[in-house]
Amino acid sequence: MIRKMLVLLAVLFAGSAMAQAPADQLSKPPVDAKVWTITSSGGASRHGQVSLWTARDGTHWSRESFNLRGFVTEIDEQNRFAPDGSLASLVVRGKVPEGDAAETYTANNGVYNFTSPVDHGTGKTSPTLYYVAFGGTFDSFIFVLDAMLKAHSHQVDLLPSGRGSIAPLTTLEVSNGTEKKTLTAFAISGFGLSPFPIWFDGDKFFGVTSVLSFLPEGWEKAGPAMSKAQDAALALLAPAQAAAIAKKPEGPIAFENVKLFDADALAFRDRMTVVVANGRIEAVGPAADTKVPANAQVIDGAGKTLIPGLWDSHQHYGDDSTGPLLLASGITSVRDPGNQPAELMARKKRIDDGVLLGQRIVPSLLIDGPGPYTAQVAVVVHNLDEALAAVHRAKDSGYFAIKLYGSLDPSDVKPMADLAHRLGLHVHGHIPHGMRPLDAVRAGYDEITHINFVMMQAMPDEVVNTSNGMNRFIGTGKYAAGVDLKSKAMQSYLDELATRHIAVDPTLVTFEDLYVPDRGTYPAADAPYADTLPSQFARGFLSSSMAPTPDLSRATMRASFAKLEALIPELERRHIEIVAGTDGAGFELVRELELYVEAGLSPAEALATATINPATVFRLGDQTGSIAVGKLAELALIDGDPSKNIGDLRQVELVMRDGKLMTASDLRAALGISGAPKR
Repeated sequence: MIRKMLVLLAVLFAGSAMAQAPADQLSKPPVDAKVWTITSSGGASRHGQVSLWTARDGTHWSRESFNLRGFVTEIDEQNRFAPDGSLASLVVRGKVPEGDAAETYTANNGVYNFTSPVDHGTGKTSPTLYYVAFGGTFDSFIFVLDAMLKAHSHQVDLLPSGRGSIAPLTTLEVSNGTEKKTLTAFAISGFGLSPFPIWFDGDKFFGVTSVLSFLPEGWEKAGPAMSKAQDAALALLAPAQAAAIAKKPEGPIAFENVKLFDADALAFRDRMTVVVANGRIEAVGPAADTKVPANAQVIDGAGKTLIPGLWDSHQHYGDDSTGPLLLASGITSVRDPGNQPAELMARKKRIDDGVLLGQRIVPSLLIDGPGPYTAQVAVVVHNLDEALAAVHRAKDSGYFAIKLYGSLDPSDVKPMADLAHRLGLHVHGHIPHGMRPLDAVRAGYDEITHINFVMMQAMPDEVVNTSNGMNRFIGTGKYAAGVDLKSKAMQSYLDELATRHIAVDPTLVTFEDLYVPDRGTYPAADAPYADTLPSQFARGFLSSSMAPTPDLSRATMRASFAKLEALIPELERRHIEIVAGTDGAGFELVRELELYVEAGLSPAEALATATINPATVFRLGDQTGSIAVGKLAELALIDGDPSKNIGDLRQVELVMRDGKLMTASDLRAALGISGAPKR
């Protein structure tokens, strides 16, 4: 779902919030409206468009129609401006997946009022204060961009809160085949955890290129070059950050008198000392008996816990801010289950070369079939020959695995898996539509991605046959609550997963976000961080759940989530390897582990799913995953005791990775995060 990217795009451009105004009652663009298409790299898929035009009375109108793998947005927006150019009113209407998109803003007689799907407010207007719409199209954001460009400081104050700024980034000449333009990319700050590139043609907004691109109709083919240019410009900022934050110790480091999580034994050990030298663990033992070198930097671990560096086993690696954000959460390794191939592998190389702060990345090449539900970053295959060629591409390009997706032809799964295994590749993914998970594992899957696809075995045919669309969420939300996990059929199915040594990447936290919270409240995964994140970014998390419908109530969704959660101990007691992942920004990992403990796992069992389990499944158990002599010193020092409260894992003080020692406070500060998460 690439949740973090969608949150940021919602803040900047897209509808974020089933509305009261049906699509046939929304505005109709005139024939001369300017059109921006919404595309992704998955087969050059067009997901929709945004039309902009100005009425005779000066009102700015825009209309967006957008379908992202079944998540449908149908909205319009009208903006009126006062004689001095300030925003006088904004009205958004229409539907988006999370609920009513209706939003209004007015400014009259020096007083503003706004009501969005998640918040409201009133106060005094100011010439330097600019409202950022929660949803709507990107039209109202163009107004904010223009204001930042014109401001002497290139900064403006934002409503409901925050401060935005703009700075030139790079230029690029592009062509649509008949016309050339020289575009300028500007870096926008204050809306996320890192600068976000926006392209201008002179002083006019041109577009955005990312996982989802918003580009003028006819200019879509310029997107890859624009993306490459902006990434190269942003990459120039990384080495200085790495040098300032990640320090290589001059000698050994000793963590004295810590509580130690022994992942190999699934045990917490009190009053231990760990000595690290040259990036590896040199000694581990009781504090009273372990010799500390005379030249060692000693770190007092009293009242603290030392854990192996964590794994996020479902992390669609984002921009350069991803590394510091994950490191601040003690995450030193990730499995990336699908991304834009060229950008991911280039970023991975920069991390491996030490010029970018980041994690060990174990990558999967995402392969999907064609159609309206194709994954945004997929390598799209139309027949078996193309499918097998994609498997070879994964091997030749240095991928660990192939990830198969929902629109793939089910008949291609077995030959793809057979070839992948001959090449030494791991096979995992969504379950293609029309298949049940047992069909997939019997065809060669090594791992099932997402807990809803584990539950898909018990879903009605109508859900299974359309599981590459919204029914993977809606169908599970409707029917999971009624599944008897103790039935003979389910027990036999789960037993077969165990017999076949199938691993599971549950991403349980993503389904909590979808099914459990009421709109306008922070999901449990995000709440501890909300007050510390840039305010515009945090605001996006207030609308992450699916909207209830007459056929699917919030109560039913919550009951279905409880049944998904109850699958976790069923997997654990069968020794099915659970590899914890977020499918999000990464800081949700601790909530994932909290959910496992709520379901009945011990803190040690839960912590193993983010340490030794993934290290073993991803064939790196001899290097990482536990604190043992000879292994890499990938460690996190926690201010607290996760053996008693797994949530203490949020309180990271220090992290080690690639032989370097970093403080979590420095990592957070580099991203504009104001402090540690709440306990």
